[in-house]
Amino acid sequence: MEIILDPVACTKPDEHRLAAGMAALSHPARLRIVRHLSGAPACCCGEVVRRLDLAQSTVSQHLKVLVDAGLVRFSPDRQRSRYELDTDALKDLSASLAALVDDCCAG
Repeated sequence: MEIILDPVACTKPDEHRLAAGMAALSHPARLRIVRHLSGAPACCCGEVVRRLDLAQSTVSQHLKVLVDAGLVRFSPDRQRSRYELDTDALKDLSASLAALVDDCCAG
């Protein structure tokens, strides 16, 4: 009898969160958006568009990826949507990545 392990089933929840966060940050435009949001309490998509000189649809798609990964918070504000960097989530992602590096590089 052959046992086949599902690699997804063998991962820990923290590994999923780390992978999702790293995937969300794997695009240069999303890194630029995170940097922009780090200097603002909350802003709308249009403000990010003006700052980064990207199409509105492009910024919206990138913001959705960041929101889905839990790195950016979204809140509706009348006719606009407000986006805010979740600094705690970003710090958790950083700590998870540092722990992975420490585990892998420990002599």
